Order: sequence, then structure tokens, then C-alpha cells
Amino acid sequence: MIRSFVFDQGKLVGENVELDALPLLWADKGLHVWVDLEAPTPEETKRVLEDVLKFHPLAIEDCVQPSPLPKVDDYETYLFMVIHGVDFNRADGVFATAELNLFMSSDYLVTYHEQPLKSVTATMERVRKNAPPIPRAPDRLMHTLLDLLFENYRPALEELSLETSELEHRALTKPSGQILNNVLALKKEVTHLRQIISPQREVIARLARGDFKYIRAHLRPYFRDILDLLRRISDRADAYHDSLNSVLQIHLSMQQQQTNQVIKVLTLVTVITLPAIMIASWYGMNFTEQMPELHSRWGYVGVIIATWTVTALIAAFFKWRKWF
Repeated sequence: MIRSFVFDQGKLVGENVELDALPLLWADKGLHVWVDLEAPTPEETKRVLEDVLKFHPLAIEDCVQPSPLPKVDDYETYLFMVIHGVDFNRADGVFATAELNLFMSSDYLVTYHEQPLKSVTATMERVRKNAPPIPRAPDRLMHTLLDLLFENYRPALEELSLETSELEHRALTKPSGQILNNVLALKKEVTHLRQIISPQREVIARLARGDFKYIRAHLRPYFRDILDLLRRISDRADAYHDSLNSVLQIHLSMQQQQTNQVIKVLTLVTVITLPAIMIASWYGMNFTEQMPELHSRWGYVGVIIATWTVTALIAAFFKWRKWF
């Protein structure tokens, strides 16, 4: 699907124009054009990116093929940027990433993405409603897209926070072997999030520093604001990583405590029953010459009483020492 918007002095003057008209719009320096390609066919991609816009083959290849890391490249007449949005689903505990590719010059902005993006949809609604802030030049339009894209990180981070708190509660109240698997899986996703955010901070930092001529000076503070947002997101991701490490330590400590409790009970049982075991072993030997009590009327009863008395005394001693 291909959608396009044409601006004249900040006002929307055309929408979804024919592809054949794009070269004419490109030639008019008084107009600004935004072309969005959402899950386009190979024919549409070739038509727009190669035939009409004539982007560099390497940029087109990076755009069409999924890129694991964000990046920004200067092709002299335009910028090419890869950025990622995220979504976290608590049902499967996985961060889903959605890639957004942008080509930008002083006259146009081209966005390419395989999946529907909330930031793109919200920006289009602002454009149609002429709601403030009104996207004007391509750099302003790109700022709006990026700002909304990173704002959409917040719901994912909130879901991650709830999942971390739930794991911590389960580790304290209902420790089980499954918690370890859940913590390790969630740590993997948080690491993935941190790997996404770190290079994106560098990309936005280059835009905020004014490394590229297509970002006008008065818009750089707005990109610095996005950079601050990314820093806060990065700090929260680091905090979640530390929290998961704490949950892991709590879980391991609880498991060790349970193991120690089992060993303690087994040790107490062994010590308490030791007198009975020793006496039974002694009287289990096959000779009677040195055991006259075996022929006594009260010998058997006396042995039983002695066994239970010693056992009770040992149990009382453990109870007095509060060992159980």
C-alpha cells in the first residue's frame, strides 16, 4: 500500500497522488512530499524507490532487508535511516520489533515499513486534521514520526514492569522451578531491548548535534528532547535488568533455603532415631551369652522404655534449642 501527502507552505494540498506525478512534484521546490510504503509489493518498491526516486542500491537493499540494528547514512542528497519500534506481549513475554526506514531530504520524506505502525497512523491523522503541531518540512515531519514512535515504548515498558513485579512476587511467595525459566527468558528480552535502544541513542544524538545538513538548526532542540526520552527509556531498561537480577538471586536463595530445610529435617530425624537404631542393632547380634536381660521377665520392656526415653530426651533437647 502506497500513501502520499503533498504540502504547500505547511498546508496539505494533495493526498494519494498518482505515482506518475511524483517526479513532477519532486521537481517543484516549493512543495514538500511525504510518501509512505506499507508492506508494498516488490513491483511497488521497485517503481517508487528505484524508478521514481532513484535511491542508491545499497540504501534500497538496507531498506528492503531487515536490519538488526538502527543506523543513519548520509547519501549527500538525502539521509537514509533505520529505526525500530517495539511492542511487548505479556502472553508470550517477547519484545516484538517493527522496523521503520526513512529517506529524507529538504524536499521529501519517504517511509517504508512492512508492518502497520501506530506512529505513522497517528501522524497521518494529524496531517489530515491539521492538528498542532502541524508537520511542515520533512525534518519536522520526521521529528513527529520519531517522537510518536518512541512514545509508544511507554506501554511496552509498563507491561515489562508488571511482568517483573509479578515474577518478584511469585519468587517470594510461590517459588518453583518455572520461575527460573521465566526470569531467564525475560532477561533475554530486556537485553534485546537494551541492544535496540543503545544504537538508537547514537542515531538520534547525531541528528541532535546537527551532523546532517537536512536537520534545520531550530529543530535540533526537538531532537535533543527525543534523545532525553531515549535516555529515560534506557535507564528504565537498565533498572529492569537489575530488578531481574535481584529476582534471580531471591529465587536462588529461596531454593537454597528450601534445600537447607530438607537437609535439616533429615538430619534431625537421623539423630533422633539414632538411639533406637543403635539398640536395635545391638540386640540384632546372634549371641546371648553376654545378654542375661534377654532371659529376664522385664528385659524386653526395659529396653523399649530405655529406647523411647533416650529418643524423647534428644527430641526435647532439640526443641529447647529451637532447632525445629
